[in-house]
Amino acid sequence: MSAAVFDETKSQRMDELLVYFKLPTVNAQLVTRLTAAGFEDALPVVLEVFEMEASDRRERRVERMLRASRLPPGKTLETFKLSRLPRALIAKVRELIKGDFLDRADNVLCFGLPGVGKSHIAAAIGHELIRRGHSVYFAPTYEVVQDLLAAKRDLALPRALRRYDAFDLVVLDDLGYVQQSPEEAEVLFTLMAERYERKSLLITSNLVFSQWDRIFRNPMTTAAAVDRLVHHAVILEFAELKSFRAPHGQEQRAKADSADSADDNYETT
Repeated sequence: MSAAVFDETKSQRMDELLVYFKLPTVNAQLVTRLTAAGFEDALPVVLEVFEMEASDRRERRVERMLRASRLPPGKTLETFKLSRLPRALIAKVRELIKGDFLDRADNVLCFGLPGVGKSHIAAAIGHELIRRGHSVYFAPTYEVVQDLLAAKRDLALPRALRRYDAFDLVVLDDLGYVQQSPEEAEVLFTLMAERYERKSLLITSNLVFSQWDRIFRNPMTTAAAVDRLVHHAVILEFAELKSFRAPHGQEQRAKADSADSADDNYETT
């Protein structure tokens, strides 16, 4: 084989792709047979085609994971004004989208008042992680709780937990809005305990930890939940930010008032 035609780097890349495609026989025979038959000049073209196949597979996988994730399609970093966040918070977000925290099974906890961008940032992190090949599931906390509660009633809770376990990251949005019954608190805690030190959770909440007794009711359960979440966690504080939605709402109301005023003036002329 001519080194100028197909060097060791390209040969290694061919190996990597064929392992990725799960084609061990092709990997063992292709280069050797083409070279022996005098077709080594075709190897770069073959490698190029394999690269195209790998790219197409990655794109299809990302599309499948996006559909399964239930992530809001418009909630990405591109549609969020990061300049409105403190620099330290931006730095944490940019670090999280690399996905290293998933390897450590760390959790991400987002705290702040309604409208400050917690859910948008949580979804944006999810989108970036999927682009990097990680599976994500996004849902309001109450939906997950009701799903688990129904599974428990049907004696299928372990199967439901395994379904969530298939995702590298589960995003529980708006935990603070959930006022749990004892049964609901139990299944929520069970999910947290099952993923502890194995898989990551990302939680958004308008309640700080000292208020979580509103969610779990029982002080011991509250303490146990907080302990498991914080043990390996990155905390994103939105506490000092004003609502991003408030200015938009004020603008919309101003436009409506202006329109009403114009209508009144028209009617009196």
